[in-house]
Amino acid sequence: MAVRFAVSRWGAAPAAHRGPLVSCRRWSGASADTVYDVVVSGGGLVGAAMACALGHDIHFHDKKILLLEAGPKKELEKLSETYSNRVSSISPGSATLLSSFGAWDHICNMRYRAFRRMQVWDACSEALIMFDKDNLDDMGYIVENDVIMHALAKQLEAVSDRVTVLYRSRAVGYTWPCPFPMTESSPWVHITLGDGSTLQTKLLIGADGHNSGVRQAAGIRNVSWNYDQSAVVATLHLSEATENNVAWQRFLPSGPIALLPWNDANHTDFIDSAGTVLQHAIALLKPTKVSARQLPPSVARVDAKSRVLFPLGLGHAAEYVRPRVALIGDAAHRVHPLAGQGVNMGFGDISSLVHHLSTAAFNGRDLGSMSHLTGYETDRQRHNTALLAATDLLKRLYSTTATPLVLLRTWGLQATNAVSPLKEQIMAFASK
Repeated sequence: MAVRFAVSRWGAAPAAHRGPLVSCRRWSGASADTVYDVVVSGGGLVGAAMACALGHDIHFHDKKILLLEAGPKKELEKLSETYSNRVSSISPGSATLLSSFGAWDHICNMRYRAFRRMQVWDACSEALIMFDKDNLDDMGYIVENDVIMHALAKQLEAVSDRVTVLYRSRAVGYTWPCPFPMTESSPWVHITLGDGSTLQTKLLIGADGHNSGVRQAAGIRNVSWNYDQSAVVATLHLSEATENNVAWQRFLPSGPIALLPWNDANHTDFIDSAGTVLQHAIALLKPTKVSARQLPPSVARVDAKSRVLFPLGLGHAAEYVRPRVALIGDAAHRVHPLAGQGVNMGFGDISSLVHHLSTAAFNGRDLGSMSHLTGYETDRQRHNTALLAATDLLKRLYSTTATPLVLLRTWGLQATNAVSPLKEQIMAFASK
């Protein structure tokens, strides 16, 4: 059986920054450029899911959508016995989004692993917190990014009549409508691709990562810093049979270490389910709802070729929208992975933006208007800024061995673990 492993370590190099390229274009009459209702720049998990969600929205049935992906199209003929080292923790809310346009069914037919409990503890004390539920609902799912991308590609093909995907295509320049006078200005965003071709769009959605070219070209300020840490990810093989449905995380002064369940080769689904039902029945008979400590499984070996490293940092765009521009995913926010919320924040952006755009399309409004784009920005900044601040605070709080702070976080963990309503609120927030 295998388990995902992640640990942070010191020593990441700072990321390079590029200055914004801002220009506007005077309207010079008719243009031969293709005009799209929406262009999504960036075909990763969040960008592809955004195009999928719009393509399957009933109010976008007559719209033209374009997805720009700088890389080649990837075909997943069959699952390899070797697990990919690029995985995501998918919340129930994100699974609901993927289900809304049929992608989750493909994932369920391929490979994923649900987890139903989470144990977090401090390396400098005995304090811990156990997250679990009084029912049999899953807390989240560990899914390979390749599997998610394959599911999204299948669903993009299903709406190929309204969603065009251009692979090996990168936007290298953007020209915005001049604000004054609008009658003399091109009404749409003009995009220049790497091959020299151009196109226009009523709404440009930037899903092009934390070094977003869309964000920089639009002149949107981004607050960011590096943590001088890198995450190391690898696949571990356990030395004993286990249900393997618990996510483990331990805070070390050098960074958190996490064990994420991946498969359960030594148990059948029936035994796994039966064991979970028995645990639930026993839990009902306990005189207290405070969860008992579990010991994490021991590791037998590491897949040497599975190890990868990537730098960590925090970033947040001062604005998520401008006229005819919206940012989603890492283009709008970058978060430390200790909470496992990176891609879920991006999927949450999609749910909100699609809701506002669908309403605008139903009412016949201009998709690039700030009247509904600001509604998306308000919704998501309220959620994302709170999560970014909490994650950054946790990272800093657990990076020290100073006795007063160790005592403070020990009390905090113990108090949170003892107050069930508080834990339920934390789980509800994280599951969105």
